[in-house]
Amino acid sequence: MQDYLNHKSPFLQKVVSVIQSNLSDEHFGVTELSVALNMSRSNLLRKIKQETGESVSVFIRNVRLQNALLLLKNGELTVSEISYRVGFSSTSYFTKCFRELYGKTPGDFSKNSVEEESPEIIEEEAQKAHTSKKYLLIGVAVFVLAIVTGLYFFLYRIEKKENKLSKTIAVLPFKNDSADSTNVYFMNGLMEAILDNFQKIEDMKVTSRTTSEKYRNNSKSIPELAEELNVNYFVEGSGQKIGDEIVLTIQLIEAPTDKHLWSKRYKRKLKDVFTLQADVAKSIAAEVNAIITPKEQERIEKIPTNNLVAYDYYLKGIVLLNDETGKGLEEGIVQFKKAIQEDSKFANAYAYVAISYYYLDLFRQEKQYTEEVKNYADKAIHLDADLGESLIAKALYLMQIEDYEQAVIALEEVLDFYPNLAWIHNFLSDIYAYMLPNTEKYLIHALQGIQVAVSDKDSVSKSITFLHLSNALAQTGFMEEAEKYVMQSKAYNPQNHYAKYLHEYIKFSKHRDLKQTKTAMIEIYKEDTTRIDVIQEIGKICYTLKDYQEAWVYYDKLISLRTALQLDLYHNEDVNIAFVLEQLGRKKEAEAFYESYLAFANKDQSIYHDLIFASYFAAKGDIEKGMEYMKAFTKQRHYQYWFVLFLERDPILSKMRNHPDYQPTIQKILANFWEDHEDLKAVLVEREIIEL
Repeated sequence: MQDYLNHKSPFLQKVVSVIQSNLSDEHFGVTELSVALNMSRSNLLRKIKQETGESVSVFIRNVRLQNALLLLKNGELTVSEISYRVGFSSTSYFTKCFRELYGKTPGDFSKNSVEEESPEIIEEEAQKAHTSKKYLLIGVAVFVLAIVTGLYFFLYRIEKKENKLSKTIAVLPFKNDSADSTNVYFMNGLMEAILDNFQKIEDMKVTSRTTSEKYRNNSKSIPELAEELNVNYFVEGSGQKIGDEIVLTIQLIEAPTDKHLWSKRYKRKLKDVFTLQADVAKSIAAEVNAIITPKEQERIEKIPTNNLVAYDYYLKGIVLLNDETGKGLEEGIVQFKKAIQEDSKFANAYAYVAISYYYLDLFRQEKQYTEEVKNYADKAIHLDADLGESLIAKALYLMQIEDYEQAVIALEEVLDFYPNLAWIHNFLSDIYAYMLPNTEKYLIHALQGIQVAVSDKDSVSKSITFLHLSNALAQTGFMEEAEKYVMQSKAYNPQNHYAKYLHEYIKFSKHRDLKQTKTAMIEIYKEDTTRIDVIQEIGKICYTLKDYQEAWVYYDKLISLRTALQLDLYHNEDVNIAFVLEQLGRKKEAEAFYESYLAFANKDQSIYHDLIFASYFAAKGDIEKGMEYMKAFTKQRHYQYWFVLFLERDPILSKMRNHPDYQPTIQKILANFWEDHEDLKAVLVEREIIEL
C-alpha cells in the first residue's frame, strides 16, 4: 500500500500539501486541485496516473483517509469528528471508504473504541462466581449457547438478505398515462434522466437503458425478470405532462419477492423537473441503502439549463439518439441544435451534438464530421469541464482522430463521473487490445466491464463484454477461464464470429493441432465469405503451416477485399504475404509488399515495434539486424499469449534459428510472459475468476 503522505516525488509532495491545506473541505475535488496547481484536468490526471497508478479522485480520497488513520491512532477525536475533519460529510461513507482501503473499520484503529472494566467490578464478579460457580457455569453455558445460536441465525439472515439484496437495479420503461402520444418522448426522457442519475452513484449497479428498453411491452412477472436480468430491485414509473405540470408515480419493487417497498406520487411544476429527477434518485438510493457521496449528490442535483424550451428539444434529441437503428442520429442533431439556439450555454446539448456526429462517422473509412465533433466537444468543455457528457464528447473526438493515449486519459476521467458505464470499459479494452497493446490493462478493464455490466444478460452487448473478458484472459494465458467466458459470449449471441474463431484458437492452445484449427476456421469462413478478419486468419494459419500455395489463395482474397473496400487494415500481414509470394517465385510482387510492410513498421509505436522490425530484417535475410531487434523486444512486457504461442512456429523468425542468440532470446521472451502471467493471477484470484 502506498504511503500517501510521504512520497519522494516533489510533484506529489506538492499535491499532498495542497490537499492537506483543504482537508476539511468536502467539495475540494479534482477541479479545485487542478486550479490550485495551475494545471489542466487532463494533465493532472495523466501526471497522477503515471506516478501512482490511480485516478486523481482516488488519490485525493486516499490522502484524506491516511490523515484520518493518523487521527484515529492519536485517539483524541471520535470517528464522526474525524470523518468531518478529513472532508467526509457522511460518516457511513467514510467508514465504507476506510474499510476498502485498510480492510478494517475506523473503530478498529480508534483508541476510544475499547473500554476497560474497573478492578472493583472485576473483583465483585469474581466473588459471585466463587459462591455459585456450578450453577453459574451451567447458566452461562445455556446463555452463551442461546446467544451464539441466536446470533448465528440473526447473522445468517442478515448475510443472506444482504447477499440477496445487493444494490443492483433496473429502471423499466416509463409509461405515458396521457392520451397524447406525443408526450411519450417526455416520459422516455424523464426515465433516461433518472437512470442517468443512478449511474452517477458508485454504490449502485444499474442496467443499461438499451437492456431495460427490451422489456417495454414484456408480460413477464417481476421475479421472472429478476432472474433474467440478475437484479434485486426494479423501478417502475408512469405519468404525464399536463400543460406546465408533471404528474409522476414511481414505485420501487423488491425483485425476487415482487414486494412493493416504496411508492410516491409526484405533482410538480415543469420548472421543477430537475428537482424531481434528483429527488427520485436520492429517495430510491436511500431505500436500498446506497451511499451517495457529496460529489455524487452535487452532480445529481446539478441543473443543466434554466430554459425549459431548450430542455424539451434536448429530450427529443436524446430519444432520437437512442434509436438503436441509428436512423434518428441526424434528426437528433437537429433537436440538439434547436436546444442550443434556445440556450447558447447548454453544455449537455453541445456534448450530444459532438457524440451524435461521432456515431454518424463511426463506420466510415473517410470521416466527414471530425471538425464538427471537435468544435462541439470543445464548446461543451469550455462551458462545463466538470460534466460527464462533456468529457465523453472530448474522449470520442480523441478516438476520432486516433489520439489513443489522450483518449485513455479522457475516458478514465469519464469513469470519475460515471463509474458504472460498461461501454467505457469496453472502449478502454479495445484501445489496450489493439491500439495501445497492453494485456494487463486490457484484462483489468475487461474485468471491470463485466463487473458493471452484470445486468445486460440477454443483449448483444453482453456477448461483446464476455468476448472482451475471454480474449483478455486468453491473451494473458488463462485458457481454461477464457474458454468459459467465450462460451458464454457465444450463448448470448450465436452469430458472434469473433467469439467463434477466438474459441478455435483457445482450443488450439490445448490440442496444438493447427490443421484441425484450420479446418474449423474454414467452416466459419463458409458461413460468411465476406469476413475479411476470418480470411486473414486462415491465410496466416496456412502461412504458419508452410502451405504457401493455399496461404496465397486466402491472402489474395484479403488483398482484393482490402482494395475494393479501401480498407487500411492488416498491414501487419504484408510481410507474411511478401514471404509467401517469394516462396512461390513471385519476387517482384513480393517486393511491393515488403515496402508496404516497412512503411507500416516505421509508423508503428506499439510495444511490438521491435518484433515487427525483427520479422522484416529476418525475411530480407539480414539475420544480424533481425536478431538485434529480437533481443530489443525482450525489454517489453505485457504482450499477447498469441505471440508466445506462435513464436517458434513462425517461418520468418525461424530463419534466425541458427543464430547463437536465438534460443536464449526466445527463452527470455517466454520467461517475461509467464512472469507477467503469475502477477496477474493474484488479480484473478481476488476477483474469483480463477482458483488456486
